[in-house]
Amino acid sequence: MRDLDKLPLRELQTLSARALGTMIADNNSIWQFNQQAHHNSQNWYRAVIRWYIEKHGGWPDQVGPAKDVKLLYDT
Repeated sequence: MRDLDKLPLRELQTLSARALGTMIADNNSIWQFNQQAHHNSQNWYRAVIRWYIEKHGGWPDQVGPAKDVKLLYDT
């Protein structure tokens, strides 16, 4: 089982990129994550992933629309 607080930086980045690829890309949507992160990029990635898990019931690379998002560089 994954622990969101122990994921490596690159995995946080790719999971949040998948999740962001499924949402409306506007300031109102992204603002919610800025409020949770307080100028910390890793907390920002975690906030995006938490939002996705709450909305879709699982990790962005496993369930919902984000699992089908193709990244240009996927490790």
